[in-house]
Amino acid sequence: MLLAIDIGNTNVTVGLFRDEELVATWRIATGIDRMPDEYAVILLSLLRQQGFDASDVTKVSLCSVVPPLTATFEELCQRYFNIQPLVVGAGVKTGVRIRMDNPREVGADRIADAAAAHHLYGGPVIIVDLGTGTTFGTVSREGDYLGGAIAPGLRMAAEALYTHTAMLPRVEMTRPPHAIGTNTIAAMQSGLIFGNVGLIEGIIARIQKELGEKAKVVATGGYAELIAKETSVIDVVNKDLTLIGLRLIYLMNRA
Repeated sequence: MLLAIDIGNTNVTVGLFRDEELVATWRIATGIDRMPDEYAVILLSLLRQQGFDASDVTKVSLCSVVPPLTATFEELCQRYFNIQPLVVGAGVKTGVRIRMDNPREVGADRIADAAAAHHLYGGPVIIVDLGTGTTFGTVSREGDYLGGAIAPGLRMAAEALYTHTAMLPRVEMTRPPHAIGTNTIAAMQSGLIFGNVGLIEGIIARIQKELGEKAKVVATGGYAELIAKETSVIDVVNKDLTLIGLRLIYLMNRA
């Protein structure tokens, strides 16, 4: 079975594949100071809860936007699974040609998203990843990664309001009943959620115009379902897009 590991700024998302089937997924809070043994205790416990064991894992595909944790998880895989993981990065075949000014600047998770989105939905396709940041990736009809946009994510924006003001509280990320908030919390939720919807609709409209043709819009990430309910511009929600991309990239390199 293949273990796909997506190391993000907020969460480490893990998926276990039996051939093409994603049989289990887990999220672990990202902690830069955690040692390989600490992550191993958590991960092995999660596997056992679903009826799996370390010996069931025969392949690992990994992407990371947190460089200090890349080595942590490589060591974990070597010690506890006896596997050298495939780490998405320079020199790894992805099936995605990167047309940006500096291809090395593109996050490995965005490459995995692009590989999966083009494989599943064809092109052109716009990927909106609603995580720590709200990122937009554009893939051409031919499968080339053209670039995109990066904006603060919902949680990042909420934390900025809390930490940079004297009186605004932390708020739960839930939909307010109205755009016109009648109290501070509802007003913040309106600005955060409906404001993010407006940002997404505006950037997608600009990308579509520059492409000169209609592109399918795929949303992924922790807030994808919340935001997709508020707009008609998102065609598909696929929260497992990055994990699927990691599996596809593994097959291109080590099948």
